[in-house]
Parts: sequence; C-alpha cells; structure tokens
Amino acid sequence: MTTYCDYCNSHPEDTYNKNYHDTQYGFPLKNDDELFERLILEINQAGLSWITILKKADNFRKAYDTFNLEKIANYTGKDRARLLEDAGIIRNRLKVNAAIVNAQKILELKKEHGSFKKWLDKNHPLTKDEWTKLFKRTFTFTGGEIVNEFLMSTGYLPGAHQKDCPIYKKVAAKKPAWMQD
Repeated sequence: MTTYCDYCNSHPEDTYNKNYHDTQYGFPLKNDDELFERLILEINQAGLSWITILKKADNFRKAYDTFNLEKIANYTGKDRARLLEDAGIIRNRLKVNAAIVNAQKILELKKEHGSFKKWLDKNHPLTKDEWTKLFKRTFTFTGGEIVNEFLMSTGYLPGAHQKDCPIYKKVAAKKPAWMQD
C-alpha cells in the first residue's frame, strides 16, 4: 500500500486536495506569473480552508487575467470594483488590494533582479523567520503562515511532503540540487 502524507490520508474523498498534493504542492515553479498566482492564492486562503481556494482557483484565474503581472499591476479602481463584486473569488478589499500592490512590487523586483524567481533564488536559503521578515518588508498581506505555505508549496522551504510519500520523490526529482531538503 502506498503511504501518502497525513494531510491526504485525512481527506481521502477530496479530489481537489489530492490532485493539488500530487501535481502542484512542493513542486518548484519557474514562471513569475505562476509564482504570483500561488502567492495570491495563499493570501486569499488566510482565514479560510485551502479547499475553498482550490475550488475557486479557476475563478481566480479568470478574474485576475490568468495572473498576468503586468495587467494586474495596472488595475484601476474599476478593476477593484469588478473583483469585489465577483462571487467566484474571495471578495475582500485587503486581499484584492494585496494582489495589485504585490504585482507592482514584483515588477519592481523584476527590474532589479530579472524576475521574481531570480529574487527568490538569490535569497535562498533562509529560515522561515528570515523569509517572513523579508516578505513583510517587500510585500503586503504576507504574514508568517502565508509566507510559510507559499514557500513550502513552491519548494523553497521543506515540509510539503513526508519522506515516505511517493510524491516526495517526484518533487525532489524536479528540484535543482541547491533546493533539496
């Protein structure tokens, strides 16, 4: 019998979490828009269950122009109003604002470092506390739990999978040597 992470075993009938666990969680991302998407989904999860976000993920992609950084950085008041009226996503003014402000900040990081990914790579490895301090200085609406989950889910911090989980080996095979747990 295959041993999966405790989280998956505690949600055996949940295909959303299982699919995310098996195909996305912990796998490194290379594209800045995908990294930004993961950050915004983690921000929107604050105070809610992750399954709520997974079920709304396609709605988020549609509402936020597939997380295109340039488009979101240029959102206007009209876009903010549209997002706050969209029942398919989380309609929280602070979270909508965080998406726009953080997109602008990532574009600044791209000018200085070449990409959001390169900025993350240049700062790796840091401890969870060091990452949290860096994110709080750099972004908005990024507390410790959001930063931890974002970095675990993108491979920068260990802990996404237990070592006896078959997905652990798949994630490890995708990570460059310098990112290994």
